[in-house]
This record gives sequence, C-alpha cells and structure tokens, in this order.
Amino acid sequence: MTAEHYLSMLKNTICTALIAGLSLILVGCATNPVTGKQDFVLMSEDQEIEIGRKYHQQLLQTYRVYDNPELQDYVSELVENIATKSHRDHLIFHSTVLDTPQVNAFALPGGYVYVTRGIMAYMNSEAELAGVLGHEIGHVTARHGVRQQSASQITGIITSVIGGAAGVRGAGDLANVAGTALLRGYGREHELEADRLGAEYLAKSGYDPREMIKVIGILKSQEQFDKQLAAEEGREPRAYHGIFSTHPDNDSRLQEVIMAANKYETDYKKDNQRFFKMIDGLVLGNSEDEGVVRNNRFYHKQLGITIAFPDNWKIDNLPDRLLASTKSKDAVIQISLRDLNKRQTPEQFLRDQFKQELTAGKAIQTDTYPGYTAIVEANTPFGRRATRVAAVFQDNQVYQIFAVTQNDGDLKKYDGNFLHTINSIRSLKPSEVALAEARTIKIITAKNGDTFAKLAAQSPLTSHAEEQLRLLNGLYPDGEPVPGQPIKVVQ
Repeated sequence: MTAEHYLSMLKNTICTALIAGLSLILVGCATNPVTGKQDFVLMSEDQEIEIGRKYHQQLLQTYRVYDNPELQDYVSELVENIATKSHRDHLIFHSTVLDTPQVNAFALPGGYVYVTRGIMAYMNSEAELAGVLGHEIGHVTARHGVRQQSASQITGIITSVIGGAAGVRGAGDLANVAGTALLRGYGREHELEADRLGAEYLAKSGYDPREMIKVIGILKSQEQFDKQLAAEEGREPRAYHGIFSTHPDNDSRLQEVIMAANKYETDYKKDNQRFFKMIDGLVLGNSEDEGVVRNNRFYHKQLGITIAFPDNWKIDNLPDRLLASTKSKDAVIQISLRDLNKRQTPEQFLRDQFKQELTAGKAIQTDTYPGYTAIVEANTPFGRRATRVAAVFQDNQVYQIFAVTQNDGDLKKYDGNFLHTINSIRSLKPSEVALAEARTIKIITAKNGDTFAKLAAQSPLTSHAEEQLRLLNGLYPDGEPVPGQPIKVVQ
C-alpha cells in the first residue's frame, strides 16, 4: 500500500466517522459573524456568553484585579472603542487589568478580555496596547474559543467511531493523533485571523495597524531574552506568542494580513501623552501585597517579615507559597503561611501535622519568632524522602517550611542551607521597609548623552538591568534612547 493510498483511506475513514458521529448528537451549525460561512459549533451565542460569565468569576478567584480604577477605566474605554468597530458590535465587552507580572493577554468567549499589568509594562504607545486588545477582541468575534471547544468535543466521538469503522487494534490511538493534529492546526490560523481582525478594528478605530507587528516583535524579544535567562537558570523558556517561529518582520503571512487593514484608514492617532500618564507608576514585577524579592532575600511589607535564601538559588514567588531551588533543581525549599487554630507549641504543631517520630528535632528561636525543626519521612515531588521541616510562629500564623533534596543522600549536603533559611525568618527593620515596596515604572524624557548603560547603572534592577530597560522601551537588543523621547525607567 502506498503512503498516498494510506492517507487517502485514512481521510475517507475520518470523514465517514465524523458523519456517523454527528448523527449521534444534536449538532449546531452557525453563521460565523466574521466570515459569513457556516461553522461547526455546539453552543448558541447565549450559551457562549454564559460560559464567559462563569469562567470570568472563576478566573477572578485566581487572579487579583489591579487596584488602579483610572487605568481600568482607560483600558475599558479602549476596548469599547475597538469592539464597536468589530463584527460583533452588539456584544458588551468586559475588560480587566489583572494584577500579575505575567506578560499575557487573553479572552474568554462572550466578550471578556484580559490584559496583565505585566504586558502593559512593555507597551510603548496607546496603539500598541490597542493592538493587544484588538487581537483578543478578534478571538472573541471569530468565536475561536467556541470553535475550539466544539472541535474538542467531536474528537471524542471520532475516536470511538474510528475504532469500530477501521476494525484494527490501535485505531483509537490513531484517532487521538488525528484529533490532536486537527486542534493544534487551529493555532496558527486562529492567531493569524485574530491579528487580521485586530488590525482591521485598529484601523477603523484610528490606530496604525502596523503597531500590531511592533507588539509581536516586543513579545518575540521577550521570548529571546527569556531563552537567555532559561539557559542561565536551567529551565525551559517561556513564550507568549510561540506560534511565530521567526521574527514578525520576516513573517510574510503576518505582514500580509495586517497590512491589508490599511485600506480602512490613513489618518492615524499619534498622541501618546495619556498613555504614558497611565503607565507612569505601574507596578513592575511582584506587587507589594505579594511580597518582593531582591537578590536572595524576600520582603513582605504587610506581613512585616523578611527571609533570606541561599546565594544563587532561584526564588519563585507564587501566589500561595515561596519556592527556592538550586539551578540544577536537586534541592528545594518551600515556605507557605497558614492560620494557627490551636494553642500549641511549634513542636506540637509539627507532631500533629506528620503524626510520626520527629528525628533530630530541636527548638529554634529566630531573631524574632519561636519555632521548631526536625527531619521526617514525607511524600515529595522526588518521591518518599527524608525532609527537613519546620514551623515558625508569627502571632496567630505559622510559616511551614519543607526542604528536600532530589537524592536522599544529599540532605546532609544541603541541610546547612536549609537551616540558614529557616533561622533567617524575622521581622522587618525600619530601614528595610522601603525594600518591601514594589518597583514601579517612571516615565522620563531622554536627554543628550543618555544611554541604557548609564540608566542601568542608576537602576535598582540588579540583574540584566541594561537588557531589561531595553525590553521595557521596545529597543531590545541594542537600541538606544533618542533625546526628547519618553523613556521608561524603574524606581
């Protein structure tokens, strides 16, 4: 059997299975509001809106809303202006700026659009921010989320029917592969369609659609910089717009779909004074409420504490815990905070928690707080391991510390580091309160002789300051400020 014959047979089998599967359920075909063609969907617009409303509430339980009403209103105004030029101008779009340093933007079905303060920090004009919002509005207007979910649901039907139709062992796996390819195939096409629609909406709203190419270039620079950091930190790189394997300047299809929007408008907005006013003072990195990391030390103003971690360890400030690890990830320290519910000693707390003999247990007294530490056998990401644990009391709360090594025999090697961190938990000194405040963006006007090397030397950024300033200003990897240009610095 030739490869062509096999692929043709597989295609016919999948099509037959799809028809058979569709006969088993009630299937909706709706007119796509963008293309005017029929789409395979399994939900009405009312159901789509209800899904968006439901997941919006769930999402706000995970992410906090950025506490800046003026900025929230500004973004809502931009979204409203763009959405009224869209193919679904009857929808009421809801926008939210999320309080997270993640560089991201996304949308839920039904008109819920989200942008993080993390991605806003890297925008350098209102048109660029509008480009991000327009792209996400494009996902909503083209019903990408609905179409994706409908395709996911039908894949299960295809899987079961192909198994019966093909009559061969492993047909289910074959269908899974086919279904996965189908869904992944939407990725680039959906993104390009969202860029095309976003560019059209931007032009109709008075913004230069070419700003979308700048946005994707900024995101690509982020990806390139993160690859450098990932190599240094021994982790996988992250990517927001990973579908573009090349820089957008070299992506002919992207250039084509965006430049086509120029037919809608030629007189584009140029004034960015309001935009720079809005992002002046924007929090960069972790917020004060989450606590901030400076060098190897964690500071939390509201809790009034600081914790020191071993030099050169990577510190991840997660919403529910602190994680510190070696570059090779063969040793990890986790610290979390919970309420105390019983009047007991730190030793009694640990005994209640682990209900086993505490080995090498001893009371500790940090500079400020009482605690207890011991070795226990615990389930860890590395398996069942001897684990250094500790409980440190602060009023009616307890800091729980778990420290473990990938190799059971390495506990002794790292135990000094573990104990140093446990004993470092203390209250903030008056002179350290300023260190617990979040870093923010400040807008300045570039002067003659300003370079990013000079600005980096004055910056509180302690790692890759010059590269980070270039990224913030859309001038990575080697651009320099132009006199009179608004420039973002960090304070």
